[in-house]
Amino acid sequence: FKAILTEVNREPLDVVESQEHYKSRWRSIWIMYLTMFLSSVGFSIVIMSVWPYLQKIDPTADASFLGWIIASYSIGQMVASPLFGLWSNHRPRREPLVISTAISVAANCLYAYVHVPHGHNKYYMLTARALVGFGAGKHIRSYIAGATSLTERTSAMANTSACQAVGFILGPVFQTCFTLIGEEGVTWKFLCLQLNMYTTPVLFGALLGVINIILIFAIFREHRVDDMGRQYKSINSDGEGSDVLDQNTEGSIDHVAVVALNVLFFVILFVFAVFETIATPLTMDMYSWTRKEAVFYNGIILSVIGIESVIVFMVVKTLSKKTGERAILHAGLLIVLVGFFILLPWGKKLPNIQWQEIKNNSIPRTAPSEMLAPFWSLPELQLPSNHTAEPVGCPVTQSWCLNTPMIYLAQYISSDVLIGLGYPVCNVMSYTLYSKVLGPKPQGVYMGWLTASGSAARILGPVFVSQIYTHLGPRWAFSLICGVVVASLLLLEIVYKRLIAFSVRYGRMQEENC
Repeated sequence: FKAILTEVNREPLDVVESQEHYKSRWRSIWIMYLTMFLSSVGFSIVIMSVWPYLQKIDPTADASFLGWIIASYSIGQMVASPLFGLWSNHRPRREPLVISTAISVAANCLYAYVHVPHGHNKYYMLTARALVGFGAGKHIRSYIAGATSLTERTSAMANTSACQAVGFILGPVFQTCFTLIGEEGVTWKFLCLQLNMYTTPVLFGALLGVINIILIFAIFREHRVDDMGRQYKSINSDGEGSDVLDQNTEGSIDHVAVVALNVLFFVILFVFAVFETIATPLTMDMYSWTRKEAVFYNGIILSVIGIESVIVFMVVKTLSKKTGERAILHAGLLIVLVGFFILLPWGKKLPNIQWQEIKNNSIPRTAPSEMLAPFWSLPELQLPSNHTAEPVGCPVTQSWCLNTPMIYLAQYISSDVLIGLGYPVCNVMSYTLYSKVLGPKPQGVYMGWLTASGSAARILGPVFVSQIYTHLGPRWAFSLICGVVVASLLLLEIVYKRLIAFSVRYGRMQEENC
């Protein structure tokens, strides 16, 4: 009898998904897409205004404290991700989703009131941004991984990343619209609230958070399917399913693959954080751009890269079906490597030097047509003239400026395009592979560690730039980055055959792509 029962249990139990369940499952996934979009908008909508608002509310704050405020978001997210992951493994996912979003709403409201205290305002802003990061520790991708089959997973992860990218693009656009309100704006004394170009964006973000919570309660439902798309019950599920399908979770997770993917994800986020952070100082040093010009031109470049990323996310959904996620991840890392390799100084022309004692615009500025050489020649194009006493060029305090060749503008733009192509590929493929390696096991804690590793990378990236680039220059900084990417490629080669889906590893499904 035991032998017969064992054979019966070994037979696959196909629980056909009803049309109603399918529609409900995908409505919930679309709510997660929207949650990711709104979370990204809430983060990026204030990034451009943090520094001027900080200077306004607390004159004692300096640029180094701004670094802590920017890093506090990632620190909060790094702390919260494993905690929310553990919570989502043992309780319905709606609970951590609602609580984390509510924390973000409260933190945004706190940010709008940081001007009220009569002292230590910068610390209130630091607390507010840390709490926003804590609220961002929600596990959207963990739910999507558990609610999709293997064949749906790559497309769903790509859509999630695309929503995140669009949110990052539109956030600064909303911020620009709110600048029309001005610095003074309107004051509601009975609420001690100032509605101005600094506070209105975060209050708008809080409103989006409230709408998000309402939609989670109204539409979101818990759904779990296995790697083959068959529904089953778990502690998170609202709908009906089969408890017997839990047999598909039998087997251990390949922890070597898990650790390797965490390391690869750290490298991917680290190099992109370096790229984001270094854009403004690099262009100011190399091309004698003013602060305003650097912010304006790099803002345009990052917006174009954001649009490029969305297109890439859409393309990889189709491409992965033909080549497989591992091959695309490998190609993405190679593209990033080439992007940073191009940034190495190759020419002989030195950048313009910014002498400390010079307080006017007598420093000759290199025209963009000269910067583009030796790649191609363009008609003479003049940047907007600088009528202030702001010194421009590579500061003489950075000793490498005196002997390191400049990076031509064509190198910089080419590098931007390549990194903008390689990063989204690596990002979505690492998430997809990670979720497939974990399989039908509860992914909350594991996804929490992946998010935490990404947050750590975003903290250490700016520190790396401030130390290596400032003291040793771009040649050392980008050479080290190239070395890190090469090491990650070697790691990928070592674990390449282990980066397979949980169900494939245990022979429950066949791997279609290599």
